[in-house]
Amino acid sequence: MLSRLHNPFRSVKSERAAMSADSPGWERRDLSINSIGGRTTRRELAILLVACIALVGMSCAANYMYEKANIKGVGYKNVETIIQTQPGLAGNKLVEKESGSGNVITERTEIEAERDPFGPKCDNPKKWDCCVDYINFTKEAEFEYMPVSYQTGTYDQKWIEKLCVQNYYIGAVVVEMYTHAEHLQKNTEVKTRRDCEVFDDPYDETDGCDDTCVGCGDCTGALEANFNSNVIGVAHIGWLSKDVATNCKGRHYEWGRSVEDLTGVFSIEKFIQLWGNGTCGDVQVDWLPCI
Repeated sequence: MLSRLHNPFRSVKSERAAMSADSPGWERRDLSINSIGGRTTRRELAILLVACIALVGMSCAANYMYEKANIKGVGYKNVETIIQTQPGLAGNKLVEKESGSGNVITERTEIEAERDPFGPKCDNPKKWDCCVDYINFTKEAEFEYMPVSYQTGTYDQKWIEKLCVQNYYIGAVVVEMYTHAEHLQKNTEVKTRRDCEVFDDPYDETDGCDDTCVGCGDCTGALEANFNSNVIGVAHIGWLSKDVATNCKGRHYEWGRSVEDLTGVFSIEKFIQLWGNGTCGDVQVDWLPCI
């Protein structure tokens, strides 16, 4: 054994054969090492497969969002809702904040939103599928303020109701806000969307479009709002329209603005319509409510 270990002229093959002859467990140890390596490889493949599935799941985001709620009761209420169809300064966005203590006589809320996964620039090769970018918001509510006490503490806050809707496709924004409200009864409906221009190829029968498949403008849109409320407190309602493109100084031209502030006891009815193009179709919100 010593002669074999100290002989530098012996080949690796003959050395392994000699070791196998003297140590029967050599081959068994070699096989066990190979089996451990196989298990390690299978474990790495399993981890890689799980990671791939997770990445695919993250790439398939929830492009359609819907919520419907009906709430009644007495106590303290605090709600915040944020929705956007595109990241950054693009797409449609909605932010709502509601809080206060007292009697929630009724509250019915319905929100529906769908975003275009191809982005705000209509990069989808199928142009007729790129217009699914909108937010619809409807809310009917009545609140009465009063302090309430529970084991968790005392809540004493007059009602706050804030709503801001932005449409970056046409540079339009609508704001409805009530603060310090002792009583608030409101019915709000807001719809914001994008409209894309669609051209029909008469020689292509597989494009899913016929002669009537024509949109309005190239990635333009519309923002419509209908407010009907009775409030004892402070009310702020306004809208703003700006040019999407910038001028030579890098600023956006302002085409229209309306701001109304009320303090006291008021009944409010207001309809707002901001379109990117005068031919964007019919009015989508109920512009003729009951009185």
